[in-house]
Amino acid sequence: MNNVFELNCNKYKLQNGLEVILFRDKTLPIVSVNIWYKVGSANEVKGKTGFAHLFEHMMFQGSENVEKEMHFRYIQEAGGTLNGSTSIDRTNYYETVPSNNLDLALWLESDRMGFMLEGMTQEKLDNQKDVVMNERRQRYENPPYGLAWEKVFSNLFDKSFPYHWPTIGWMEDIRNYNLDDVKNFFKTYYAPNNATLVVAGNYDEKTVLESINKYFESIPAYPNIPQIVANPIPLTESKKIIHEDNIQLPRLYLAWQTDKMFGADDAALDILSELLGSNKNSRLYKSLVHEKQIAQDVSCFQYSAKLCGMFFIIATAKPGVDLQTLHEEISNEVNRLINEGIGDDELLRTKNSIKSTFIYSLQNIERVADQLNMYNFALNEPNSFGYDLGRYDKLERSHVVEAAKEYLNKPNVQLHIVPKG
Repeated sequence: MNNVFELNCNKYKLQNGLEVILFRDKTLPIVSVNIWYKVGSANEVKGKTGFAHLFEHMMFQGSENVEKEMHFRYIQEAGGTLNGSTSIDRTNYYETVPSNNLDLALWLESDRMGFMLEGMTQEKLDNQKDVVMNERRQRYENPPYGLAWEKVFSNLFDKSFPYHWPTIGWMEDIRNYNLDDVKNFFKTYYAPNNATLVVAGNYDEKTVLESINKYFESIPAYPNIPQIVANPIPLTESKKIIHEDNIQLPRLYLAWQTDKMFGADDAALDILSELLGSNKNSRLYKSLVHEKQIAQDVSCFQYSAKLCGMFFIIATAKPGVDLQTLHEEISNEVNRLINEGIGDDELLRTKNSIKSTFIYSLQNIERVADQLNMYNFALNEPNSFGYDLGRYDKLERSHVVEAAKEYLNKPNVQLHIVPKG
């Protein structure tokens, strides 16, 4: 059944270690270039956090042959779109352009991979430090509930574990960035042998091979790229944190350490999150929002990362409702699922919801390119669409219940965000 989702893609490697994945779709007039560097905030160290996110900004500040901000201008004037993103495990940059402008996108990506340091100056660093500090204020420190995620992560993981700090970095670390440290971080991780390039869409096969060789093959590999070897220390007891914020409605965050990306229980935890709180038909939403009317909203998801996973339940209280009451009702619903199980119809409906969302997403060539890169990163096999969906097809009701019993009975982090005073 899942053969339908197998894509005719090719993977090969240049002599400098750059992995290349090609997927041709002749039905489109566009092509997407998507590059993943195997570096995220987890590759940083205490006192020097936020470097991977900083480069999400610095990589658009020019290189040896491209002036500051011209990466945006070149792509946009060619009728394309572009952006970048950073997570705890990886950094990616991507462009989608009309097919006749593929050469431009490949040249731009190769220039900042191979010649970024030549264009890096103290002035550019100081400018982007200010931008990132302002971004941190706007996205984390000033908005309602803005500090929630860094408080959850910093309490869910020990200081020695690389998911402890926020991807954007601690403010004091950002303020203290110096040019040598930034250059050394780039030299260590932004190398062809630590990256994968995906080209997906409508392109000429001979031309794309020639262009990739022309622009990327001469970039030297970096020796001895550090690899992360770390396991999270399990919580021995639950942590309750109360944080006062400029809000009107209190909000509860519950977080557990769970299985990692594509681990044995990862798919079951996805199903569990769908059942509990993914939409208005989920158990927690119907119970807390509709029936008992004690929550304004509730959501639930499994966040799967390379080193481990995290399971979250978030609920915003109705006016006058105490967060402890919300917590007790959430615990009751989780225990009801564990003790009474789930129905066949419920499981099938959830599987179909995951499958339809997945299939719908593949209508976007940018998403296809990113999925190819994600599968290659996690499984070393880009063509894993069928395998991914197959994990859910194989699940029985007992797998989901056992996952809930295994992980949601463990100590967790309980963050209570309440109005000041």
